[in-house]
Amino acid sequence: MNGRQRILALLEGQSVDRTPLMPITMMYAADHAGVRYGDYAADHRVLVDAQIATAEAYDFDYVSAISDPAREATDCGADVQFFDDQPPAIQEGNALLADKAALDALQIPDPQGEGRMGDRVRGVALFKQRVRDQKFIEGWIEGPCAEAADLRGINTLMLDFYDDPDFVRRLFDFTLEMGLKFAQAQVDAGADIIGVGDAAASLIGPQLYEQFVWSYEKRLVEGLHAMGTKVRMHICGNINKILDGVGRLGCDIVDLDFMVPVADARRAMGPHQVLLGNIDPVRVLRDGTPESITAAIARCHREAGDRYIIGAGCEVP
Repeated sequence: MNGRQRILALLEGQSVDRTPLMPITMMYAADHAGVRYGDYAADHRVLVDAQIATAEAYDFDYVSAISDPAREATDCGADVQFFDDQPPAIQEGNALLADKAALDALQIPDPQGEGRMGDRVRGVALFKQRVRDQKFIEGWIEGPCAEAADLRGINTLMLDFYDDPDFVRRLFDFTLEMGLKFAQAQVDAGADIIGVGDAAASLIGPQLYEQFVWSYEKRLVEGLHAMGTKVRMHICGNINKILDGVGRLGCDIVDLDFMVPVADARRAMGPHQVLLGNIDPVRVLRDGTPESITAAIARCHREAGDRYIIGAGCEVP
């Protein structure tokens, strides 16, 4: 089996020759390829070269277009600071939607234009040209809550849940539509799966998650499936209190950060959900040994069963 075949077989409930490997590598891939991270995040050709080199060196089963959460926000006009050797940073103190009225005039950028969204789409197309059907190709979008936080400012958004629920829903409507359009462009370019980063959803409790976020994530997942693509949900952080809700989204893969026990996720999400993670990126992976890492993976596999993909809880450091 090659990598693409291995992941597809697992997702479809078929037997595989070994457990698939889908760790998130961004800065690690750039370091491995000997390139500056600023170039990795800015130029899809650099990203593709680094991803393929890393995947081949470690026999990963996939390549990914992920680089940072600021692509959509940048093209919307947000204030984003760029660096040579670290990811772009959204300037929350000068949030694009600091004035809520600005949402009414905000337009969804062209995902195939000359901006950073278009650069990611071109990266997916280059992956398709370079790896063809040998590696699983992952596109990436920001989820409704995460993108809303990028545009509004994460601290302000947390207050909006209480102060202006109607505005939050209008903002989520915008981010959902933008996410689906961005995803469609990547699927058309050759993505096999769309990763959804919705980290901000881990910062609210289960009541607000069910009241505001869950229905938008559900509509996003359904929209992605309607395109014919697979869905990987990645919510960084502690999602122990929303495991049941995440399990009801219908994602093909759910990522688990290191503070989320695999056994708890399996109980909450049932026997059929494919789980990915939850190796501690620092204490277990970076600071571990081959023996301790093997033991950690074995524990995850015991707790998850065969519906499991190997990966760190978040990005490989």
